[in-house]
Amino acid sequence: MKLNRILAIALLFITPLQKIYAQSGVKQTGNVTAVTLSGQQVDITTDNAFIKLTVYSPTIVRVRMDKQKLGDDFSYAVIGTPAKTRVSVDQTADEININTDSLKVNIKKQPFLVTFLTPGGEVINQDEPGLTTSWVNESVTTYKHMQENEHFIGLGEKTGPLDRKGNAYTHWNSDTYAYTTNQDPIYSTIPFYIGVHHQVNYGIFFDNTWQSDFNFGASNNRFSSFGAKGGEMNYYFIYHTHIADIIRSYTSLTGLMKMPPLWSLGYQQNRYSYYPETEVMRIAETLREKKIPADGITLDIHYMDKYKVFTWDESRFPNPTSMTKKLGDMGFKVTLIVDPGVKVEKGYGTYERGVKDDIFAKYPDGSYYTGQVWPGWCHFPDFTNPKGRAFWANELKKYASEGISGIWNDMNEFSTWGQKAPDNILFNYEGKGAAHPQVHNVYGLEMIRSSYEGYKAARENKRPFILTRSGYAGLQRYAAIWTGDNRAENDHMLLGVRLLNSLGLSGVPFSGMDVGGFTGGASPALYARWMQIGAFNPYMRNHSGINSKASEPWAYGEEVLEITRNYINLRYRLLPYLYSSFYEATQNGSPIMRSLTIDYTHDENVYNSLYENQYMFGKAFLVFPFDGVTNYGKLYFPQGKWYNLYNGRVQQGNQKTAIDLGISKLPAYVKESSIIPMQSLVQNTTQTPADTLYLHVYKGSINNKFVYYEDDGASFNYEKGEYYKRDISYNPTKKSISFSRVEGSAKSKFNNIKLILHGFKEDSVPVKINGRASRANKDFQSLMVPISRFDPTGFSNPVEGENVQSIVFRNSSEELTVTYQD
Repeated sequence: MKLNRILAIALLFITPLQKIYAQSGVKQTGNVTAVTLSGQQVDITTDNAFIKLTVYSPTIVRVRMDKQKLGDDFSYAVIGTPAKTRVSVDQTADEININTDSLKVNIKKQPFLVTFLTPGGEVINQDEPGLTTSWVNESVTTYKHMQENEHFIGLGEKTGPLDRKGNAYTHWNSDTYAYTTNQDPIYSTIPFYIGVHHQVNYGIFFDNTWQSDFNFGASNNRFSSFGAKGGEMNYYFIYHTHIADIIRSYTSLTGLMKMPPLWSLGYQQNRYSYYPETEVMRIAETLREKKIPADGITLDIHYMDKYKVFTWDESRFPNPTSMTKKLGDMGFKVTLIVDPGVKVEKGYGTYERGVKDDIFAKYPDGSYYTGQVWPGWCHFPDFTNPKGRAFWANELKKYASEGISGIWNDMNEFSTWGQKAPDNILFNYEGKGAAHPQVHNVYGLEMIRSSYEGYKAARENKRPFILTRSGYAGLQRYAAIWTGDNRAENDHMLLGVRLLNSLGLSGVPFSGMDVGGFTGGASPALYARWMQIGAFNPYMRNHSGINSKASEPWAYGEEVLEITRNYINLRYRLLPYLYSSFYEATQNGSPIMRSLTIDYTHDENVYNSLYENQYMFGKAFLVFPFDGVTNYGKLYFPQGKWYNLYNGRVQQGNQKTAIDLGISKLPAYVKESSIIPMQSLVQNTTQTPADTLYLHVYKGSINNKFVYYEDDGASFNYEKGEYYKRDISYNPTKKSISFSRVEGSAKSKFNNIKLILHGFKEDSVPVKINGRASRANKDFQSLMVPISRFDPTGFSNPVEGENVQSIVFRNSSEELTVTYQD
């Protein structure tokens, strides 16, 4: 009796948990109070929130939540819309169930809690019970139960390890000169990650442009979470059995890249800065003299008149049009840097026109925001205003008329001295109005949108090349991205590999880093290694800073020059393979640099820090990046059979090994059953290669298909059907290599195909083409290539030997099948 009285008295003094939440500023979602079902959509009201779940496809479900009624649905990132999907929705007093043929969603009502499950009922992802989603003042966070041994990958341009487990990250686009290998945030925001556990994998895209934070078990052992300083809780849940399909679904939401101009896949030479014009011409002439293939020269800010965008320093560059013509005649395209800051200066045309059109971002009192950057005090175009984008497009016409081929968007985080732009800068935000905290992370995205759309219009039917330092989810629709002002250090080179792999996991296929390092000066060994790795990057640009050592390939001695030239040569021979890989990226978002987690998702070794930098270049090449000082390298070969690129020796998979590292060759292997088209060496992409396509096929035990693609490499005519495409398939069971009928109205640049078979037999392989022996058909010939003379890379180094058979035949547009006996 006394105990009961004590408990009763104690209860009077115990504040209910909900009251504690209210007093602390934490507001939980609470219990479900109302549900409305409508086709592919479920609207839910809870004690403290309004929620809308929408089925976008059988594998994508969107979740929107806010403390107040949901506002207009708008996104700069998402261009996909819900597809008509067979959905069943039912509810009981305790729960709601949404089912597609690929995914189940269970929603508990008391309190609100979401669980995503496979059709078989396995948990893929679920809210953390007791935490779910909550608000602290205007910040909103969703907490997810962290599964045992869960891996987290992607999240765009984030430093640190491949596996994000145990770390936390912030999205706030930042100018981070000479950033460290674990610095966060850096330049761009892609709030999309992939979770992997228990043989399942999923993606979550948190589409909120405010400063956002992701926690993957940092300082806690209970949950992963994502949230933002303002705006809605708005995320897309994606489930597939393969990571490649998760990326495909993510890019179905945020868009696919267009075909890049072919020249942008060639080697690009840059420095901060090449000037005057005589220096630019010296660099171009030296590249040609030393037989270093190259397609681009990039000019940094010193080409401008006192750093003012859309101007030239006439003393350094007296006739830009004449210069671009001379460089064009040598096979070089010119890319120019542009910054968003417009100098406040009467008489400066760009400034005067901007004021006249009233396109600059403003303070609440109507005056223009002014920040200091390279030219001095500047105003900043409001790229969230259609008028601002039209203004920028009009200014770009000047560069187009002068023969400039590429636009490099820099400082577009946006960056100002002090790195602290005020919160009260106001933007148009497509007529909706928004302040700087909501706009900051999409400012760079809308700048590159302006550059892409403006330059596409200004150059009529020529593909623009747009490069950016900053952006948001969806940036792949407009630009390639590079990883900013890195350091000429071994760990930075390997960090760059992880950054590019992470960008690939996050829907951005076209990416690169400053090969050789931007700040400081690389050692000859580091430079050589970096250039080797750079040849296996989607975008290969050599770039160094103003106060650092010159970083052209000839600046490090004859041995390094030879190594560098070998790998740039290899890249140019691989252009048919690389260009076809980019075509695939335009179709399904497939990255060019492929983290091993894409194809070997549940192999724990690929997450190991010893092997996390390994990657696939396209689907054929396994690349092993090592620094410039390590003499003994540890390699992990995933499942399958792997051919040494340089000598054809076979390495079995599921094995770890170590090798002595020389500086002359980067360890690289070819996956069994790979199909690799190559061409003869050219010095730039304006040159026509020899009329034989070299098609390398590596014997294997798995079926493979390669989509071979050509177009004119420069225009948008491919969108009208002017392309050449065919499927090339290898079937080891049928002992056949088949070529589908050609699609598209364009003619191939190659009149002949030389089929080169790797690892089949030591002796000549009997071959039939469309059922007839090759030697009995005048259109075909069967040849053995002497082992001592065969080198698939074209390197001058001796080749140790490989079993190789080659067959040459006419490149017919009809279906064709090559069969062999083995």
